[in-house]
This record gives sequence, C-alpha cells and structure tokens, in this order.
Amino acid sequence: MKAAVVRAFDRPPSYGDFEEPTPKTGETVVSVTAAAVTPLVISRASGAHYSADARLPFVAGVDGVGKTSDGRRVYFTFPRPPFGSMAEHVPAPVALLIPVPDELDDASVAAAAVSGMSCWIPLTGRARVPPGESVLVNGATGAAGQMAIQVAKHLGAGKVIATGRNEAKLRNLSELGADVLLPLGQPTDQLREAIRKEARESSIGVVLDYLWGPSAEAILDALGGPNAPRGAARIRFVQIGTLAGPTVSLPGMKLRSSGLEILGTGIGSVTNQEILMGIEGFLKALAAAKFRVPVDVHPLSEVERSWRASTEDKRVVFTIP
Repeated sequence: MKAAVVRAFDRPPSYGDFEEPTPKTGETVVSVTAAAVTPLVISRASGAHYSADARLPFVAGVDGVGKTSDGRRVYFTFPRPPFGSMAEHVPAPVALLIPVPDELDDASVAAAAVSGMSCWIPLTGRARVPPGESVLVNGATGAAGQMAIQVAKHLGAGKVIATGRNEAKLRNLSELGADVLLPLGQPTDQLREAIRKEARESSIGVVLDYLWGPSAEAILDALGGPNAPRGAARIRFVQIGTLAGPTVSLPGMKLRSSGLEILGTGIGSVTNQEILMGIEGFLKALAAAKFRVPVDVHPLSEVERSWRASTEDKRVVFTIP
C-alpha cells in the first residue's frame, strides 16, 4: 500500500510503499480518507515526543477518518506501530472507533479532532468550566487555541480571555468569541497586571495553556502568590503544549498561598476511554455548533513537499482517494 513513511527523524516522511496491515484480535482494517498534520504528529515523526516509537521505518500519523469494510465512516486513533494514519489502510482497535456525524466532512474532522480533544476533555472533565466562569486561553492564535475559544463559549464560559504574540491574528479572535485580547508582546509586568485585573473582574476559573515558557510564568505569577486576587476558589491551570519553551520557574509559595492548581492533559494523563469519550463528545458539538475549522487539503502523494505547510492557524490535511 502507499503511505507517508518515516525513514529518518531528520527529514519529512516520504511517499512510498509500506506493508499492508493484517488485523490482530480486536482490530479491524480501516480504509483511510483523511489524516491531519498536527504538532503531535510532527513531534512523533521527528522522534522527539515522549510517546514516540523510535523504531524505523514507520508510517506517520496518529489519527484520521476512514471507512470500515462494512462502509461505516469512522474516526480512529493510535494505530498499532509501525502503522500510522497517513496510509491507504490502517489497523485500528475496534473499541476505539468513533462514528462520524453525517453533517461533517472528512477533512474537517481530521483537522479538528486533536485540537478539539485538547480543550474539550479538560473543560468537561477535571477542569470542568461551569456556566458563567471565565476561561483564559494562552496561545489562542493557533489552530488549537482558536478551537478552545469556540468550545469554551459553547460550554457557557462567561468570558474568554485570549493571549497571543501575533497582534493582527489576535484581533481577529473576537470573531470566534474572545471577549478580552491580551498581546504577549507587551511588557511582562503589564501582562501580569492585565491578567490580575481580569481575574478580579471576570472570575477566571480555568487556564488552557498551549505555550508554557515565559507567558505561562507570567500567568502563574499573576494568579498565584500573595499579590494574586483573593476570593477565587479554584483556578485550574491546564498544561497542554510547550510551543514557547519546555520549562518554567515556579516557586512553591505560589501554590501554597492561592487556589491555583496545575493539571496536565495529554497521552498518559488521561485514559484511552476518556480520550474516546472526549472526542465523541467534541464531534457531536462540532456538528451542532459548526465551529470554524480552517483546513489546507493536499493529496497524500504531496506529503514530503507539504509536510510543514501548516500555518499557525490552519491544519494541513492529507487525503487518500
């Protein structure tokens, strides 16, 4: 079969032949129609992600949309290595197949699923946002951050506060439902004070952090410690991505003297069943609410040329005829 094959960690996958999958007990073979390039996919294909299988060669991709042998249209995730979603066929666990609502096209589902899961699972689970409570999205100009704004509003957030470094793109987020826009290029002390002001006035309950690094430090400093706003019960800081840096400096006092809690969401911090339920819930919401999903579609045969064509706010999706 044809597939996007990772043969070396220092270059993009190449379009070529790969062995056909033979399903094991509990699996079925899905004929793939669409699979997206996400930061997770790129990180695993470069061997950098903690969940990556380091044995070469393997097929790129962690999730996608396709059809089962009986014609059902399904979303699938985490095929058994060395197989990946960017191939004509993939062995998928039957228990992890999710039906795709008829209202959604394959490319949109492939592009939105991981972004949607990253915010849907925390906002409906451990960091559940009740109606009226506000959500701060750190790194809101990217595809995942844009989806987080829409999901938070859909779930009844009182206000959505969005941060971003690209001020032109940040201004456009009002169209998606962002109520407050905070540029990350402003001086750190001004950013901290702006966040404290919103925490006092808007009852920030959840922070969805796609960046980590310096901006996360500023947010943690603003919401924790002796200068933090008082009266807030719990502020759930959910760590999702590390696009701005792998580490932060966090004095323990900031946790001891405030209602700040730090949670993670990702592979290993949630169960497969939680991921399954989260994606299924998100896809139903995507069909009902018609969230905006920017997509850049390419045939799989262009994988090497288009591997890094994703922009900050648009997902590349490869389609397989």
